[in-house]
Amino acid sequence: MDWQIQLITLYEMVCKYYQEELWVHCQRFSPHCDLSFTDEEVITLFLFGIISKHGQIQTIYNEADRHLRDWFPRLPSYAGFVQRVNRVSDVFAPLVEILSARDAISGDWLLDSQPIIVAQQGRSFKARVAPEYASRGYCASKKLYYYGVKLHVLGQQQIGSLPFPDYIGITPAGENDGKVLENLLPYLPENRAYGDKAYEYLKPLAAVRGIELLTPIKRAKGQEYLDVTDQWLSRAVSQVRQPIESLFNWINEQTGIQKASKVRSSSGLLVHVFGRLAAALFMLVFPEIFCSA
Repeated sequence: MDWQIQLITLYEMVCKYYQEELWVHCQRFSPHCDLSFTDEEVITLFLFGIISKHGQIQTIYNEADRHLRDWFPRLPSYAGFVQRVNRVSDVFAPLVEILSARDAISGDWLLDSQPIIVAQQGRSFKARVAPEYASRGYCASKKLYYYGVKLHVLGQQQIGSLPFPDYIGITPAGENDGKVLENLLPYLPENRAYGDKAYEYLKPLAAVRGIELLTPIKRAKGQEYLDVTDQWLSRAVSQVRQPIESLFNWINEQTGIQKASKVRSSSGLLVHVFGRLAAALFMLVFPEIFCSA
């Protein structure tokens, strides 16, 4: 599909969502503020830049300034554009919620998390960006100490396809993954759920809620090897969970969400995480329109 059609379609969708709901989440402006470059245009340009594989705001702006001036004649300076994007940072999380809403399906739950890295290794000790959201933690799968947040996704299994995200959230990097599921359990219907070893301690609580929680088996203290039955169960759980890992890989390939080293503020972190998630969901929900961008 032509990029012009993609841009027009995206703008129409953003205007619809903004006028119906998103406008209430925008920062209030003074009566003297120039809004000739509208919030809808700000959101559309940012999302279109991410969908078009432009990873950084600087690149998004440069491409818009070079090629889209006729479409957006009121496009401000780069500094003004960044300021406007940050001022609508609270719009992107509700937009993600709108895009992820759908009718219930009957697949098993798949749970996982992914690090969003603001600073890593030695730099993680000195990082102070967005302290209300981020902290220092350790990613065992990457063997990496980092400062940032964790992105959590709970979705339902869809055979032959990526799981669709039903619950999405972020926590500080230092917080245990299980706390997210613990908070969600009262709101989840009875089902089977697959998670990694971090969720194992929640099995009794999940069972009380009617959820059969399956995780790989941990070795007991001093145990050198798992028995054959436990090895088989661990491999089976890991195979079932593979699609949720593929979903994270796909989101990162499409949006570059995992690397947040350019983030310098709390608003910037919200834009980076939820803005990129919104762009990924546009591609996931409307692949016939946006996946060729």
